[in-house]
Amino acid sequence: MVMHHQNLSCFDVSRETFERLEALVALLEKWNRKINLISKSTTLDIWNRHIEDSAQIMRYAPESCDHWLDLGSGGGLPGLVIAIIGAEHGRIKKVTMVESDGRKCAFLAEASRQLALPVEVINERIESISRQDADVVSARALADLSILLGFCYPHVGKRSKLLFPKGANHLAEIQRARESWRFQLEVHPSMTDPSAAVLEISDLARN
Repeated sequence: MVMHHQNLSCFDVSRETFERLEALVALLEKWNRKINLISKSTTLDIWNRHIEDSAQIMRYAPESCDHWLDLGSGGGLPGLVIAIIGAEHGRIKKVTMVESDGRKCAFLAEASRQLALPVEVINERIESISRQDADVVSARALADLSILLGFCYPHVGKRSKLLFPKGANHLAEIQRARESWRFQLEVHPSMTDPSAAVLEISDLARN
């Protein structure tokens, strides 16, 4: 096991997987000079702010997953990180990333090709995509929880799991979401930010 970053220590990360993550970081830094994939203020702390923050949601994912749906994928965070870690031992068979910005989709497609990942990139607005029948849905820094649940609802079943990294206002977002939605919820402390959390949601239904 290769461990250069402490928050990856909860995963069985092989040398090959870690090298893929390093290659992703290099691609993000290269492309970020041309298009805004991540905030320039975070590039010096890219491992903690983006890679480890994305990877931590795998702690709450099922042991095996046929179809993982990542909404508003942007620079592939968490989608590409999930695909890299999930590819080890065949834990995730396919990751679908939805992104409306064509330039970001070009990055996602090129990164997936270079890293040899089982990824499909959909260049559409989330509201326009066909039903995806996802086992897991993720989204990071995309929208308020109430809106996120509306995005997810057409694509999930009774056993599907939703995993959302959220910031300091996550408790207020949960309260607002319960006005329109019923769901089972576990709130996990973030590994990268003491004020943040990962929301693990299942059994989603409308009120």
